[in-house]
Amino acid sequence: MAVGRSGPVGGTPATAPPDPAALLRSRGYLGLLLLAALLGLPICAAAFGFLALVHELEPLLYRDLPTALGFSATPVWWPLPLLAAGGLLVVLTIRHLPGNGGHEPADGFAFGGPPPLAVLPGIVLAALATLACGAVLGPEAPLIALGGGLAAGAVRLRRDVPELAVKVVGAAGSFAAVSTLFGSPLLGAFLLMETSGQGGALLGAVLVPGLLASGIGALIFTGLGDWTGLGTYSLTLHHVPEAAAPTLPEFGWALAIGVLAALAGCGVRRLSLVLKGRVIRHRLPATLAMALAVAALAIAFAEATGEPATELLYSGQSALGSLFDHIAGFSAGALVLLVVCKGLAYCASLSCFRGGPIFPAMFLGAVGGVALAHLPGLQITAASAMGIGAMTVAVLRLPLTSVLMAALLLGRPGLTVLPLVIVAVVVAYVLTARLTPAAGPGEGREKGSPGRA
Repeated sequence: MAVGRSGPVGGTPATAPPDPAALLRSRGYLGLLLLAALLGLPICAAAFGFLALVHELEPLLYRDLPTALGFSATPVWWPLPLLAAGGLLVVLTIRHLPGNGGHEPADGFAFGGPPPLAVLPGIVLAALATLACGAVLGPEAPLIALGGGLAAGAVRLRRDVPELAVKVVGAAGSFAAVSTLFGSPLLGAFLLMETSGQGGALLGAVLVPGLLASGIGALIFTGLGDWTGLGTYSLTLHHVPEAAAPTLPEFGWALAIGVLAALAGCGVRRLSLVLKGRVIRHRLPATLAMALAVAALAIAFAEATGEPATELLYSGQSALGSLFDHIAGFSAGALVLLVVCKGLAYCASLSCFRGGPIFPAMFLGAVGGVALAHLPGLQITAASAMGIGAMTVAVLRLPLTSVLMAALLLGRPGLTVLPLVIVAVVVAYVLTARLTPAAGPGEGREKGSPGRA
């Protein structure tokens, strides 16, 4: 049985869905597993190279370049020209390369299948310009597109491969790429399961190649990190304070944090979509205006707190890793200012740059939770875990992924406060659904999304 082939067999209509049991027993499925295992190696190597390049470009542009130009230290105004240059590069990529530079992050997070190979250069270039220059977006969406596109492109070299096989292998490639970033195949599995909408009995058959690819690819990812001395770039939280068992007042805080996150998340989505509408109509000047707005917010935060502007720029992935070490020096007022300024910079970045929306949402939730932990009846680990889960679900509307992110990334303390996280996520998810206007006829994800600007 060839994987994914369908047709009238014994009176079965041609449109009948594949039988999962028959799919697993087929020789073609075994071939898919072998192919997924083989593709996991180069795909994770490509993901490692992409993340390593971003990691090297950030200090090169913000620290080494000013020094090379004769400045004794990075000038406070440095984010202005750098983000403007990044915005210009993104516009040029969108206009002159196929693929629109990747999906519009303001539209939310979705896995719509692997992209063609022809659009990958534009996706990678737009993401590099976004991430290296300091826009407030993450690397997960470009990694998913890169992994899926490379895997599907390898399969499409054979013309007789069924489309289902292409989709399964493409999903496995995306799975492998993003799992290395999150440091957990479980998170990658739930993320792609919720965003792809795949379910039912066929889900296991689709996820198994991805689990195999991510498991084998993780070995390569770790090996490259050790061999090069660059690290693995996986998201990990260090020195998480121990958490006590949840208390009754903390369940009250879970309700409050869920409500606050829903309001903040809906505000981020609506403002970013409004700004995106302006950007689409006037791509170049509006993108430059948004880039300068992000830079101005970073400068204002730096001047007000004495912290470097880079505390506000970027996705927040690196800052999350040292959250409990570094943020202890911030006052409650500085934490609130950081949430407000980074939230506005997040909206501006979503409207015009190219990248993923997950890490900034997690960072805003974590910092907001730490700020609330200054109030009585709320421990810092529980507050940050609830903030991560509630803010992530409010922005992405992926409840299972949001719970797992908050719980697994904090390790054992995260599992201790898991009941609180679940309550906060459920409240934020339901309230976000009620606050989100229903799409009318003809409205949807593609509304306002041009093929070329």
